[in-house]
Amino acid sequence: MKRVTIYGTALAAIALVFAAGIGSAWLLQPKQRVLTQSDIDSAVLHTLNNKDLPSRAARAAEAIRQSVVEVRSYPAADTAAEKPRADKAGRDRPARPPESSAPSKRTPRDETAKGKAPGDKAPSDKVAPDALPDGRHIGTGVVVTESGVILTNYHVVAGARRVEVRFHDGHTAEATVLQAVPEKDLAILQPRSIPDDLPPATLGSSRELAPGSEVVAVGFPFGIGPSVTAGVVSGLDRQFVSPDEKQQLDKLIQFDAAANPGNSGGPLVNMKGEVVGIVTAILNPNQSGNFLGIGFAITIESAGGSVGASPF
Repeated sequence: MKRVTIYGTALAAIALVFAAGIGSAWLLQPKQRVLTQSDIDSAVLHTLNNKDLPSRAARAAEAIRQSVVEVRSYPAADTAAEKPRADKAGRDRPARPPESSAPSKRTPRDETAKGKAPGDKAPSDKVAPDALPDGRHIGTGVVVTESGVILTNYHVVAGARRVEVRFHDGHTAEATVLQAVPEKDLAILQPRSIPDDLPPATLGSSRELAPGSEVVAVGFPFGIGPSVTAGVVSGLDRQFVSPDEKQQLDKLIQFDAAANPGNSGGPLVNMKGEVVGIVTAILNPNQSGNFLGIGFAITIESAGGSVGASPF
């Protein structure tokens, strides 16, 4: 009994020493300092002063980059006979320089349809596809579903015997026109194959836009791209009238981010990286066919509603 008592006393003493050691270590630990708002502000200021952060436009463009595609349309063999009529309407095809080469010295003609703004005699241009020496035309599209459905302008693929799309990773596939809405200048394409893990664009709302809201246009102007231009919303609820006055687009977004031949069908994006419109036309008071500061985009709501059973 005496031996058991001695062992018990020893164990108790050891336990007390162990507990005392833990308690001392805990008491000796430095107390954690509570962060104040001043500490947070100082850390943020230090980061801003010592690290270059991407601009809002750069972040928006990166968010949409993998969803933007180049659309190549091959006109039917007999479209040459129809070209004078198309040119008369002002839907001219600009020349595109070869990839990885210096821009062509030829003056490109705008791919958009010439027209006039309501109440104004100034001609306007639809940002139509770039023309290549082999007859291909270049426009832009944006992927809107995980299955690869692409939204673009109707005039980008109108009269084409074959349509190809090129994705962000270089993958190229033929595409079929699932639906065309000429009166709204919209078309829905379905490629035969798509890259793995192809991200669809995030669709936003044009209702959140106001004059002065920052926007980014992404596309293939003159076949070069994807190219990014930034600007602001200049106005809302604008109208565009075709050259023959047979087509009128309304409820358009007016913006000043540069758009040129080849931008047609590309996304207009807000600073969250969400698609709020589809670039479709520019206003140009002369025959140069180049961007002078006023572009138009179909709202994403109009694009979705105009295709009936919306794929997105």
